[in-house]
Amino acid sequence: MPTARQILPKGNHGNVKLVLIEDVLHLGKQGDLVEVKPGYARNYLLPNSLATIPTQHNLRQLDKYKERVQKAREAKIADLKVLAEQIQRSNVTIEANANEEGHLYGSVGPDEISKALKARNLSVDSAMVRLAGVIKETGVYKEVPIHLGYEIETKVDVTVVHQTDKKQ
Repeated sequence: MPTARQILPKGNHGNVKLVLIEDVLHLGKQGDLVEVKPGYARNYLLPNSLATIPTQHNLRQLDKYKERVQKAREAKIADLKVLAEQIQRSNVTIEANANEEGHLYGSVGPDEISKALKARNLSVDSAMVRLAGVIKETGVYKEVPIHLGYEIETKVDVTVVHQTDKKQ
């Protein structure tokens, strides 16, 4: 935190330059070099340890941090691409209660599709399944879109069948 004598570095617009330590809503992400009003820096960002003064040491640390984040991001994207290929090759079959005409008593939505994919060891959250509504009839639904993140999308074929009665 700056002392009374310490002068904060000025940016091009007469504001204060800081390096963000944490993500700050409507300002930037961790590691960004931002320019803010002096009062905002002095009264909020610096006392709450959300930002720091951009010294040579901090900027070197920032460069190393960005390299680590970039490598981790590339590894995550590679893993997601492999997952997308596995999902695209698989077909999901979901059993549901339905009448003789094939109308479901309930519905099949993203939660059920996500559970069926997780049963095949494919980690897909229900928020990733982008169904345009819910499935209310038995049948084959081709190319249900799944958004995995980092702009990686894939599709899966879903088959909804009439649930067989299991008597014990």
